[in-house]
Amino acid sequence: MSIIRNLSALLFLALPTLGHAQISDLSCDDSVRMTQRLVEVLGATRQSSGLRDPETILEIWVLPRNSEWLILQSYANGTSCIVAMGEHWETAVIGPA
Repeated sequence: MSIIRNLSALLFLALPTLGHAQISDLSCDDSVRMTQRLVEVLGATRQSSGLRDPETILEIWVLPRNSEWLILQSYANGTSCIVAMGEHWETAVIGPA
């Protein structure tokens, strides 16, 4: 899975900002920085988002060049975490009923 390789690179870039973070914390970062890296490093685009609760938004990001996707959970405190990822994203074409 190349998204794993790409995320490894993304997380490697985040290491200097994480200080003494544990391995389990590596998929979380400041929301602005996370979004910037998803766009600039991975070339991801946000496909959709929705409110999970009053303080949490879920976003689906897709890497168009290889149909990989990830779900980003963003919190009101300014932190975002990658909570799921996968391959073979397909965009539904909505036509007449």
